[in-house]
Amino acid sequence: MTTNYIGKPQSRVDGKLKVTGAAKYAAEFKVPEMLYGFIVSSHVAKGKIVKFDLEKASQLPGVVHIFTHENRPRTAWFDRKHKDEVAPPGSPFRPLYDETVRYSQQPIALVVAEDFETARFAAALVGVDYEIEPHQTDLNESREAAYRPKLRSTTPKPVDKGSAEKAFDQAEIKFEAEYTQPTEHHNPMENFASTVVYGENGKLTIYEKTQGAINCQGYVANVFGLSTDDVRVISPFVGGGFGSGLRPQHQLFLATMAALELKRSIRVSLTRQQMFSFGHRPNAIQNIALGAHSDGTLESLTHNALEETSHYEDYNENVVNWSGVLYDCANVKLDYKVAKLDVATPADMRAPGAVTGLWAIESAMDELAEELKIDPLELRLKNYAYDDPLAGKPFSSKELKACYEQGAAKFGWAKRSAEPRSMREGDNLIGWGMATGVWEAMQSKASASAKLRADGKLEVASGTADIGTGTYTVLTQIAAETLGIPLDDVTCKVGDSDLPQSPVEGGSWTVSSNGSAVKLVCEAIKKEVFKLTKKMDDSPFADFDYEDVIFADGQIKSKADSSISVSIFEAMRQGKIESIEEELASSPDYSKQNKYTMNTHSAVFAEVKIDEDLGTIHVTRVVSAIAGGRIINPKTARSQILGAVVWGISHALHEESIMDHKLGRFMNHNLAEYHIPVNADIHDIEVIFVEEKDDIINPLGAKGLGEIGIVGVAAAVANAVYHATGKRVRDLPITIDKLL
Repeated sequence: MTTNYIGKPQSRVDGKLKVTGAAKYAAEFKVPEMLYGFIVSSHVAKGKIVKFDLEKASQLPGVVHIFTHENRPRTAWFDRKHKDEVAPPGSPFRPLYDETVRYSQQPIALVVAEDFETARFAAALVGVDYEIEPHQTDLNESREAAYRPKLRSTTPKPVDKGSAEKAFDQAEIKFEAEYTQPTEHHNPMENFASTVVYGENGKLTIYEKTQGAINCQGYVANVFGLSTDDVRVISPFVGGGFGSGLRPQHQLFLATMAALELKRSIRVSLTRQQMFSFGHRPNAIQNIALGAHSDGTLESLTHNALEETSHYEDYNENVVNWSGVLYDCANVKLDYKVAKLDVATPADMRAPGAVTGLWAIESAMDELAEELKIDPLELRLKNYAYDDPLAGKPFSSKELKACYEQGAAKFGWAKRSAEPRSMREGDNLIGWGMATGVWEAMQSKASASAKLRADGKLEVASGTADIGTGTYTVLTQIAAETLGIPLDDVTCKVGDSDLPQSPVEGGSWTVSSNGSAVKLVCEAIKKEVFKLTKKMDDSPFADFDYEDVIFADGQIKSKADSSISVSIFEAMRQGKIESIEEELASSPDYSKQNKYTMNTHSAVFAEVKIDEDLGTIHVTRVVSAIAGGRIINPKTARSQILGAVVWGISHALHEESIMDHKLGRFMNHNLAEYHIPVNADIHDIEVIFVEEKDDIINPLGAKGLGEIGIVGVAAAVANAVYHATGKRVRDLPITIDKLL
């Protein structure tokens, strides 16, 4: 029996529940006499609702009520965010607030019926007359209206350093280009749904698809003027989120409103088409200007970005600062603007900002390498930043060079022929490209509880979520190793607002934050157990200090002599202790962390094969080398990176939410026409975890891996496409028509 679990591959502890169907998701909880709601969406992009025609819909047998802005109940309607809400500056969208239509597919009514089919059919019978107003959904045409937004706390202010324009004018080698990225939608496997159970005295139990149960609890209490004691949000399993579940979506508001007004339990689920009716990765236009010495030394770096936002919120993200952090350049100019469009507010989407910014700068670096006739990897090493050039701080750890070395060796980069179109296999042109990835390594305050019973079982809990990333498993591993007990004796609970306070699951901070909290609370349990051993009759540890023992194999053992030991549970039995319980909060050590920049890094190498006549692109190999601190579970971590690389390929070649600007509407709002990769599109993906020790980031030394796997992949693929064909595509996705 071993208790060394951290750093070892472990299968998911929740795996059996998922593959057998025992794991329940938000729309699968059965509630007696439940009603069903179906949302009616706007057909226009901007205007006012003049009149509803509800006669046909309301007369349909089984229809209970139809909510519109004209008859909705009064709510608190607080414009301000509650303290835990993940939202950009501005006034959050309020469903059914008034007659104003702000974007196409905006929810404008809710039909409530005894069954889902009736509700859906009745919704189709709702008639709406609009007073249509001119709309604008084209970012390119809104360049002149762009402005610098009020930034979120998570969005660093763009900086100027030196004189980028002057240095560019004087540079031997000059390069300028514009890169565009389309709007993309998250499309996790599980659609959004809220099952609101109306209980005694109006208390609500809500089964919710979310990345933050505590976040949703605060939202409901805030908007409806309720006590958090009267609202419980439960979300034990989440079928993917990718950032779409960081803030509550409108079905939660509508379901809660209906339950409170009708005093009945209700479920509101979104269809796949309605999953396109809220946040998305924003359309972006970026301009890069690089000036360099003939030996490849960067002398000037300018990175400007323009993204879309809604008319009611200033959505913004860290797009441009990554360029200044990655490369050591004396003259840097970074600028970030947004333009208001008649669309829903964009939302954080896996590695928000970094996916966008790195696509541009890593493509530009490849183009500069081509101008200089320097190997793209050599150019990056030439301008490698050993300390953070923008903040003037050292990195807490940075093994990016090792990522370059190990990734290049595994990929065989040294065999690359530099000339475009010089590598081929039959009718296929072969291209090799590479790019760098970077993401923040963050820790937030988080709480956890632990209960150790005398029968040897341990339960740990925290109010975070598991969106399919393996949170249940890694928290179980941390608890089992810390207390030195078998993995099978540990139960982990997450996804419930009744559990200890936790931030939303996102930003790659869950292991760092909640894992640290679990470790801390289990350390507290250990100290209590050790006190019991000292009180045992003829205790071998009577004269020992806590620092003199270790916990392993269900025993407290002397560090100096492992034969001196006492069973953890015998100590509890002799002390007549049924259980030991603790709840503690873990917080970042800002006094130490503020002296450093903390990031994860990656090096991505991609191979494409392109049919010379047809222009069809196949990404045949990807090697992703990751420096992410201590890897808690290499098995689930590898899965994280594999999925992220697949999405990076999708970002490069497939995904695009296509807006008809005449209608102001996304036309491919379904999975038949919104293209994503299928099995035939994905080939060999190899993941390398580079050894990286970090004593600054948190007690575990873990940095988080949710985002870093996707960052840089699109640029690596695009660079490989250029190497294969000699044609540079700067407008994602790279489709056949852009190559022919």
